[in-house]
Amino acid sequence: MVDAEIRELAAHVGEVVRIQGWLYNKRSSGKLLFLVLRDGSGYVQAVVFRAGVEERVWAAAEALTQESSLRVTGTVKEDRRSPGGVEIEVADIETVALCPDYPISPKEHGVDFLLNNRHLWLRSKRQHAIMRVRNELVFGIREFFYTRHYVNIDSPILTPAACEGTSTLFETDYFGEKAYLSQSGQLYLEPAAAAHGKVYCFGPTFRAEKSKTRRHLMEFWMVEPEVAWMRFDALLDLAEEFVSELVARILDRCQQELAWLERDTSKLEPATSRPYPRIDYGDAVARLQHKGFPTQFGDDFGGDEETALADESGKPVMITRYPAAIKAFYMEPDPVDPSRALAVDMIAPEGYGEIIGGSERIGSYEKLEERIREHGLPRQAFEWYLDIRKYGGFPHSGFGMGIERVVSWLCGLSHLREAIPYPRMLNRLYP
Repeated sequence: MVDAEIRELAAHVGEVVRIQGWLYNKRSSGKLLFLVLRDGSGYVQAVVFRAGVEERVWAAAEALTQESSLRVTGTVKEDRRSPGGVEIEVADIETVALCPDYPISPKEHGVDFLLNNRHLWLRSKRQHAIMRVRNELVFGIREFFYTRHYVNIDSPILTPAACEGTSTLFETDYFGEKAYLSQSGQLYLEPAAAAHGKVYCFGPTFRAEKSKTRRHLMEFWMVEPEVAWMRFDALLDLAEEFVSELVARILDRCQQELAWLERDTSKLEPATSRPYPRIDYGDAVARLQHKGFPTQFGDDFGGDEETALADESGKPVMITRYPAAIKAFYMEPDPVDPSRALAVDMIAPEGYGEIIGGSERIGSYEKLEERIREHGLPRQAFEWYLDIRKYGGFPHSGFGMGIERVVSWLCGLSHLREAIPYPRMLNRLYP
């Protein structure tokens, strides 16, 4: 007998194995019991033949309830009808803990109920699949940058100043001083780019935005690369390469999970090929007006406008050169038209909205000093940020990508709350 994980069973056909896990589902057919087991690595059907086991084993199988924990010993049999191509013919069952009245049954439950029981909802097949896709995405992100010689820099979560204004910051007391939960690691990456050339950070970020839309969370994870000497056009190439490679990776490595989620992968396949459409902000406004939107030059785009632009090709679309007035203070002005910023938003199709926001950064000390003053930001809080330009200034660019928005798009989710293990929303801080 060997201890095995469910994901390994195809390599043990004909052998006696022991599986440790939980009962996902059970059904009876006279003198047969069909147990669907899960162990975190996968799902397998275990068949109990009443005539082939001791009475105590049959009684143990009959007594099992949903999510009871158990150990099952049996022979691995080939079964091409099963998702993993195998099933287990049970010889013995050891019940570790019977589960009384598991709250989440196969029937339909309301969203609030499921979120209140998020710690248990994570066990369901759908949530299991989503977290597996997220896991693969995270690993793919790190591998993408590692193989290209980027250095991971961990930016602080507690900061003395805002990255993009103070209106959506969570404020806290830091031993008598004001501190804020980070909106972005970008400002701290820029000094690191001067040290290492190519860097990225990957961690939680916080926005105190009082929004209840399906696209917003108060706490989310963001990956942010920053590259010394990179100009705007090269940044667009990097963002495009990054997303196309990640989508291809998920389609290749998460086929089972996407099937469980009933995701129409044909809608993701166009995103694996480059180039992506690149649309100047002014042209985007004109396109929206032609489609009947009341959008004016200088407006920021809402969800409906983003969807209308992205769904034209079925690929993510890159909107470039926004008006500087609606973008962050650190963005480099377009040399052709200084009223525009060398900024980009990548919009995912199917209504999933912005997944990447980035720009070339201001490299000039004097220009950044002027922008800090224009935005009414406290100069003292940004002295260290100005130092990057003062002591060996250089052109550089970077972007940020929200993990939950990308997971939602890849999995076809209707709300970001399912794309993170424990969502933090406007009126939810439990569990």
